[in-house]
Amino acid sequence: MRLPARLPRRPALIGAIALLALTSCGTGGGADDGGIGLTIAANAIEGGKNSETAQWIKQWVIPEFEKTHPGVKVLFRPSGVDDEQYKTRISLDLKSRTGADVIDVDGIWVGEFAQAGYVKPLTDVGGPAVDTWEGWAQIPQAVQGLGVFDGKKYGLPQGTDGRVLFYNKTLFKKAGLPETWQPTSWQEIIDAGGKLKAAGVPTPIQINAGTAMGEATTMQGVLPLLAGAGAEIYAGGKWTGDSQAMKDVLTFYRQIYGGGGLGDPKLQQEAKGRDKSFTQFAAGKIGILAESDYFWRAVVEPRTGVAPMKDRNEAVGYAKIPAREPGAGIRGQDFVSMSGGAVRVLNPFSKHPRLAWELLAFMHSADATKAQLAGQTRISARTDVNDQVLTVDPMLKYIADEVLPLTAYRPGLAVYPQVSTALQEATAAVVSGESPDRAAAAYRGELEELVGGAANIAG
Repeated sequence: MRLPARLPRRPALIGAIALLALTSCGTGGGADDGGIGLTIAANAIEGGKNSETAQWIKQWVIPEFEKTHPGVKVLFRPSGVDDEQYKTRISLDLKSRTGADVIDVDGIWVGEFAQAGYVKPLTDVGGPAVDTWEGWAQIPQAVQGLGVFDGKKYGLPQGTDGRVLFYNKTLFKKAGLPETWQPTSWQEIIDAGGKLKAAGVPTPIQINAGTAMGEATTMQGVLPLLAGAGAEIYAGGKWTGDSQAMKDVLTFYRQIYGGGGLGDPKLQQEAKGRDKSFTQFAAGKIGILAESDYFWRAVVEPRTGVAPMKDRNEAVGYAKIPAREPGAGIRGQDFVSMSGGAVRVLNPFSKHPRLAWELLAFMHSADATKAQLAGQTRISARTDVNDQVLTVDPMLKYIADEVLPLTAYRPGLAVYPQVSTALQEATAAVVSGESPDRAAAAYRGELEELVGGAANIAG
């Protein structure tokens, strides 16, 4: 459902806090025997939501940390609620200067919390030891960005993902395209789509568009493309408006969903269009699909996938998303991606801030990270861990090695979800036949209402 255009500019969670009365533990509360107490909070609970995380904290993190820190007692504050409820709960804690010492948050909340004064840069809380932590050398700069706001590090990334172009090698062979494919420009994607169409592929290219696809339109489509055109949706304190980069993105959508027939406009309007695109790709009806590594490990996974492909390892290829043309991407990159994920932050009101940093750093050590994975093949934030655990899955290792170093993130600001919807509407307009210029202008008008006027917009 479309949200009202005019909304309060203060973070929505602040108003919600007043409506929720919760009992909170004070920071540092955890030792009742005269020792030092620390507390960890996460939206995880044994036998319920994120159960594996809860078990890892209780059964590995706490006993291992206490073993090396005599006199320190660590307690875990579990939750198993809706993300927005959890967000409101920890916001209330931080607003009242209470709550856990180490807190799990979604990376997209970091900027909002920072602006509200709920969290502070890690060095402001943890002290000089933060800058000398060994883990920074193991986390790519781009991945560190998940916990960065306005150039300052507020949290440590727990793990992340990456967006790429998946393609069907069987269909590529039919169209005379190479089995190992890496486009270096948007035009090369369009050219491949033309060959796939000529070979009879029903839907040569699927780039999520429209409001029915929701955030998948923004994360799998608009934002990677915008990065490929050399811009981010929010940078330097301003939002990207109807700039040339935005028009380039919408023009690319027009090339796919216009008269050339490279994409299926109707699919973008269906309530379960994204799920249908998964099924169609698995059935050999879509040639190129932009998605995150979730598609590989959970959708077309041969045994337990949503749309399993028994021949996935042989039939599915993957390639980095190219910039509009070589060197045209953000930071002068040839290739781009977008990522999401969770981070852990320090409570700035902790009674034991330096010790809280030690706990946070311990939770993100190589040993702790491997213990949390518990033998599963998943991408972590640490390069040294990925080098060990991803060797059995070349695709996930490809994401870790080739994609994460060049990725970017959504802005962690309260108004972002509404901006995202406006972006989705702009793509929907283009898919429905509107010109890119008119769709960009309409988006600009809506953006001005959302972010407080033209002074907060670049381009």
